Amino acid sequence: MASERLIGVGGGDGGPRYFQVESEPSTSATSATAANHTVSSFFSFNGAESTRIFEELPVATIVHVSRPDAGDISPMLLSYVIELQYKEFKWQLHKKAAQVLYLHFALKKRAFIEEINEKQEQVKEWLQNLGIGDHVHVLPEDDDGEDESVPFQPDDSAKSRDIPSSAALPVIRPALGRQHSISDRAKVAMQGYLNHFLGNLDIVNSKEVCRFLEVSKLSFSPEYGPKLKEDYVMVKHLPKIPRDDDHGKCCSCHLFSWCNDNWQKVWAVLKPGFLALLADPFDSKLLDIIVFDVLPGSDGNGEGRVPLAEEVKERNPLRHAFKVTCGNRSIRLRTKTNSKSKDWVVAINDAGLRPPEGSRHPHRFGSFAPPRGLTDDGSQAQWFVDGQAAFEAIALAIENSKSEIFICGWWICPELYLRRPFQEHASARLDALLEAKAREGVQIYILLYKEVALALKINSVYSKRKLLSIHENVRVLRFPDHFSTGVYLWSHHEKIVIVDHQICFIGGLDLCFGRYDTCEHQVGDHAPTIWPGKDYYNPRESEPNSWEETMKDELDRTKYPRMPWHDVHCALWGPPCRDVARHFVQRWNHAKRNKAPNEQGIPLLMPQQRMVIPHYMGRSNGEVEDNNHSENHMNRQDSFSSRMSSQDLPLLLPQEADGGELDTTLDHSDQRMKIMRGVSFSFHKSKVEPLISDTPMKGFVDDFDMLDGSLYPATISSDKKFGDTHEHGTLNVTLDETGQVGPCVSCRCQVLRSVSQWSAGTSQTEESIHITYCSLIERAEHFIYIENQFFISGLSGDEIIRNRVLEALYRRILRAYNDKKCFRVIIVLPLLPGFQGGVDDSGAASVRTIMHWQYRTICRGQNSILHNLYDVIGPKADDYISFYGLRAHGQLVEGGPAVSSQVYVHSKIMIIDDCIVLVGSANINDRSLLGSRDSEIGVLIEDKEIVASRMGGRPWKAGKFALGLRLSLWSEHLGLRGGEVSQIYDPVADATYKDIWMATAKTNTMIYQDVFACIPNDLIHSRASLRQNVAKWKEKLGHTTIDLGVAPTKLEGYQNGDVTNTDPLERLLSVKGHLVSFPLDFMSQEDLRPVFNESEYYAAQVFH
Repeated sequence: MASERLIGVGGGDGGPRYFQVESEPSTSATSATAANHTVSSFFSFNGAESTRIFEELPVATIVHVSRPDAGDISPMLLSYVIELQYKEFKWQLHKKAAQVLYLHFALKKRAFIEEINEKQEQVKEWLQNLGIGDHVHVLPEDDDGEDESVPFQPDDSAKSRDIPSSAALPVIRPALGRQHSISDRAKVAMQGYLNHFLGNLDIVNSKEVCRFLEVSKLSFSPEYGPKLKEDYVMVKHLPKIPRDDDHGKCCSCHLFSWCNDNWQKVWAVLKPGFLALLADPFDSKLLDIIVFDVLPGSDGNGEGRVPLAEEVKERNPLRHAFKVTCGNRSIRLRTKTNSKSKDWVVAINDAGLRPPEGSRHPHRFGSFAPPRGLTDDGSQAQWFVDGQAAFEAIALAIENSKSEIFICGWWICPELYLRRPFQEHASARLDALLEAKAREGVQIYILLYKEVALALKINSVYSKRKLLSIHENVRVLRFPDHFSTGVYLWSHHEKIVIVDHQICFIGGLDLCFGRYDTCEHQVGDHAPTIWPGKDYYNPRESEPNSWEETMKDELDRTKYPRMPWHDVHCALWGPPCRDVARHFVQRWNHAKRNKAPNEQGIPLLMPQQRMVIPHYMGRSNGEVEDNNHSENHMNRQDSFSSRMSSQDLPLLLPQEADGGELDTTLDHSDQRMKIMRGVSFSFHKSKVEPLISDTPMKGFVDDFDMLDGSLYPATISSDKKFGDTHEHGTLNVTLDETGQVGPCVSCRCQVLRSVSQWSAGTSQTEESIHITYCSLIERAEHFIYIENQFFISGLSGDEIIRNRVLEALYRRILRAYNDKKCFRVIIVLPLLPGFQGGVDDSGAASVRTIMHWQYRTICRGQNSILHNLYDVIGPKADDYISFYGLRAHGQLVEGGPAVSSQVYVHSKIMIIDDCIVLVGSANINDRSLLGSRDSEIGVLIEDKEIVASRMGGRPWKAGKFALGLRLSLWSEHLGLRGGEVSQIYDPVADATYKDIWMATAKTNTMIYQDVFACIPNDLIHSRASLRQNVAKWKEKLGHTTIDLGVAPTKLEGYQNGDVTNTDPLERLLSVKGHLVSFPLDFMSQEDLRPVFNESEYYAAQVFH
């Protein structure tokens, strides 16, 4: 029989034409049955490169052939295990011979249909040229010769692109030869057939072959992890998917309307962290995604852990289904056969447990994220003290973004300037930065907390409207919907910025007004240069009722100080960054399903599995795996340095200490760090090998005494001021004495969070931040340093306050006392809650309520820590634990009176033994720590890089990150200059703790009391004395602030019996830094709880 072949030739329109030719009859038995219909142009998808899945040819190998019964010799029942490799991806297929034949027939069918279509087009064109068709096409005279097809003889290239039926015949009937078994012959036959279509890129990219190979547009994206299982499944929960045909029906009986049950065919893609559903393999748009999350440890029946996927028994025995359960979602899926359902169940459950992520089971501290940095996986961290340093870094990261930006905040102000003076940096306003990147094609996703408008004045409606007006590439969601979710009391409290999945920022700083500050903590800005409009912010005096006129002042700058803001933020690179991004994706998808399930402009997001070096850093297909092949990981990183353009370097990529010469200084004249680029890219290699290398489930707290101190020379010495040049990626910043930016260091770290069903759609309430606090406190050896916005906790047996941070502190101090060991706990808090109203004002019940719960935790009543410690230890309790606040002063106008305000402590950090840091958005109260209330994010950081220090008068191996952060904070609080920093290396020694820290706080407190008599203070014990004191100073001064923050013109005093007048500014010269004692006796005779006629009485949980 003659074989048939379609040959492409040039057409009149420049496109190919096809006609049928007959080849000479073959004498070969196999070639006589061949009917070759297919050439590569049938599979080119009209030349659209974007629809291609394969950019190069994959390689297939038959690794095993089996048959169900050893006595059955039918080739059609043989099963083949095919191993494929494409670039760095490997996967295996289990196929039967019948499936190969189905593929072959599908390819032939496609070729035949394409041929018919081509013939129709030729006839239509011919009729048009004759003037018979609808549209007469007049050809130029010199084109007359193109009216008819010119037959060409087939060439070798066209023949090589064929898939002849002769290639499929041996699969059905293995040829006789020297092989010793049917399996061997079948293996050779199948390999030969695969080689035919795997040798042509166009055919490989056809829908039929891609389905056979189980690949899609998501298969080979390195950022989503290795290729796992893919195939068509049926789903019912999705809205109607528009299609060109009826293949979405579940069976062919749709002619009789028997299957009008909304089941649709979709392409399922399984990755280590999620199951994605697409309309077809060539469509990268998500229809739905199930992000795997922690499941219950038991099903409640004692039968083990709840699975991610399990088979479902259908009423109809001809139908086969399974369900995937994750969080508060359960999705039912159908397959054609029972074996396929079983395969999906096994594959999904295996993916949920696949190391290192293992998304299905909780990790240490009950976290959704595993410990990172146990190998050289690129985990790195960097700290920032106060808003100036953090906002500069965030601005740089946004400016260098290439693909996508995630932003999540409790409050976001589009008009916030990330650089100051604001007049000189109009392009550094948040909305301007985002607009510039959106115009470049960067996709921006912003999650806002939807507040209860009656309780908060952050006006997220305005923020959303303003952000959406920037560009169509900016998407914004507000969550939760209070009525539909029933959530009124709790908030989304995370502060997150993620850029290109490469770097993320978390901590205490929202991108909103009032947060920008420097280490000086200025109280005034008359003739505004630093804080424009409502950014000059003091919530103790007044909260704006409207944020729409943002550049209009809320406060009179000549009368009222701003409230300085102290905060700590950090940046993360590598796997921890992708863990934070995974949390954002989970929250975004949860909000999308609840708020905009059918809104096409709000897409679902996918979490990334591993870091991919983007195109602007080197080869577009290079990637760095998380934990595997660490040696190759470092070599691959190094190889990129010679291929990069220095102009395209992302922010803060870590460099070697001996990298390029940069001189980037912190200029106080414009309050901005200026970044100089031009450094080649190389990762900063850890100076210390991981101490934990066997399993990620071991504890982080290592025995540093096991290390030889001689191996780790000190990087901070007494003869070199702290804050000299530190390297941290492309930033090589020469810091001022206080050191607002830390070095970028390799570290071991773990992302933690507080989430539950309402906030993230999880099935389990996660309180890993709470568990970590308690665990680290218990393990602390010498010293705990805490800064937090709130300190509300309970002892064992407390039935009102449920978090047990206080109990952990109490037990650890008692253990130190019983062991007769020195142990210090230092806690820095705001002096007053940052809410509007004087302590005695009728509308300030919120202020008094929070004060009640904090004093109940610290020193008042049977549930307080100091009360219980005094009962056991006595006055020596002050040697173990003490509490402090921060205060600043200055002049609002030149020649004006001195004014003072508390420095509002908004940071949420804990430093343990100068080795471990916990930083994030979580306060120490039930709202933040229980998981079922506010959503929070945090990270536990343990140094790999060790520096020599001292602890308790002895040499101590401290962590570079932890020690540097503490020295920076203490230098700022104590007002130390660079040469004095060596005095505070040892936080435990009496020379530091008592002679410097406590003495400075006591002196500063006395001076502020003498000059301002400011509130709060230990001399006011009741409302009566408070009213008397306020009335006295208002009468004396004529004007003062709500917390008595204005000094008189002269201070009256007595010396040798004579009245003296002292300039307050001279007296304030003796203040060092900002540290003051926390007023433990303030309002000690009053019950500060709300009464029945105050709304706070009926929502007590809101305040603790």
